[in-house]
Order: sequence, then structure tokens, then C-alpha cells
Amino acid sequence: MATVSELLTANLRDVFGNRDADSRRAAIERTYSPDVTFTDPEGTAVGRDALDQKAAELLEKVPGAFQFVEKGRRYASETHGALAWGVGPVGAPAVRGIDVIEVRGGVVVTLTTFFAEPDAAV
Repeated sequence: MATVSELLTANLRDVFGNRDADSRRAAIERTYSPDVTFTDPEGTAVGRDALDQKAAELLEKVPGAFQFVEKGRRYASETHGALAWGVGPVGAPAVRGIDVIEVRGGVVVTLTTFFAEPDAAV
């Protein structure tokens, strides 16, 4: 059974950072419950198919040279985890955010994504 930390990695790298549709789908099958709920600022998607569609749409929007990378520490308990990330050219993320997951039975049942607010001009 996967740990919360392992599921955070799978979510970021194997799903949202994975441009290969077949490999991404296999990762979705082993990482999320069939009725996973994914919420981001655009709304809520329910189920593996909907999550797969959201990941594919996101990856279609970002240039091929962009990468998802971890930004900072992971936070994990037995049932919840959080991971900050950035996406953009290596070393210069264009967008930053944090994913918060809830885990039951070794799979993610809820995933909530928050985007960082833009830096205020000083």
C-alpha cells in the first residue's frame, strides 16, 4: 500500500507532470480512488476519467519545456498530505501552487489544488 508521501509524488510527477497518456492513465488507476474528487480554482471534477481529462487539458496548455517540480517541504500524516510545487521552465516556475490530498485505503480520495497569489509589487 502506498504511503501519503509516495502518493504526493505520484500525483505531481506520474500524473500532472506526465505527458504520456497511457502511462498517466496507469498512474491514475493506482493512485486515486474510482470516485476521487479533484478541486481547483476552475471547479470540481469527480472520478478518474474526469481527473485524467483535467491533467491532459493542463498539459496541452503548457509548453513542452515546462516541468512540475517540488518547492519546499512535504507535509504528511497517516491520512493527509500537502506538497508545494512550481511549473515552468527549469529554475523559473511560471506558476506555483500546493496540492492537498486525503488518503483512504492507500489511494487518494480527494485532491485540492491551490494556486499561489501573484507577488505584490513593492
